[in-house]
Amino acid sequence: MNPASGTSSKAGMPKIIESVIDKSLYDFSIAETRYSGHACEIAAEAASEGAFAVVAVGGDGTVNEVGRAVAGSQTALGIIPCGSGNGLARHLMLPMDARKALAVINAGVVHALDYGIINGKPFFCTCGMGFDAFISMKFAEAGKRGPATYLENILREGLRYRPEIYEITADSGNTSTSRAFLISCANASQYGNNAYIAPAASMNDGLLDVTIMEPFDMIEAPQLSIDMFNKTLDKNPRIKTFKTQNLHVKRQSPGLIHFDGDPVMDSADVDISVVKAGVNVIVNSRARKSRRRPLPVQTAFSVFFNDIIATLTDKHEANKKRPE
Repeated sequence: MNPASGTSSKAGMPKIIESVIDKSLYDFSIAETRYSGHACEIAAEAASEGAFAVVAVGGDGTVNEVGRAVAGSQTALGIIPCGSGNGLARHLMLPMDARKALAVINAGVVHALDYGIINGKPFFCTCGMGFDAFISMKFAEAGKRGPATYLENILREGLRYRPEIYEITADSGNTSTSRAFLISCANASQYGNNAYIAPAASMNDGLLDVTIMEPFDMIEAPQLSIDMFNKTLDKNPRIKTFKTQNLHVKRQSPGLIHFDGDPVMDSADVDISVVKAGVNVIVNSRARKSRRRPLPVQTAFSVFFNDIIATLTDKHEANKKRPE
């Protein structure tokens, strides 16, 4: 359990686990993480001892640490989502309520699912470079968590960010050059908070879904945001998508990448691949896929986003007209 993840206290979580976990099925213990990488150490030790599962109580960062420790072993990754975005949990349609998530763990249905590797770093949801890696860094530096902080960083930095030139080589061996706002490789479908960067992504097809977002005008940003939340981003004309097992990306210089939202500086050359059925995961066997339909909150969000973009654009244009 990561006590620092998400936006709410975990003080009551041990009591919930004690009351809901099926003690006729499981012997269990609860350990709190104390520093970055600690969840990985705890999970690796449990896997070496043959534990049935290690359950990450936290966000995608905690899930990543536990996942990379148990990948390749018989030990399963379980998730009680308590983070800011909960991208992997939402993709797997796990309940956001802790008691209901524990019911999924009690059911104990395990599937072998894919995971990805970017320059030697495992990821289970998404990885990428460009603007999403840049925003991941800003989000990590912000201190506060939650979608409001994420949106604030996007709005503040979006006008300043300059797209980069990338040479992209996939399984076909053909190399193309793209000027892109971001390149995302998705094993699962979303960043978190139901923002779908790769709506068609699957964790059991042995493929990564690559999304290339071309440069766009700020007037186009609201529609991109609507498409992301409506699971229709792959239909937007500014988006190119394809599936591949391996991807090599050459940048003009070293820069940021992210894996499951964790930003790091890395080399100009980026290699990404998928490990098919490489990690056991406790899944929600009763989950049903949701239909693609816009929600009222998304309509309200798009209006709000439009207003903010208009204000920022006006300020941006006014600043451009000022003499140096």
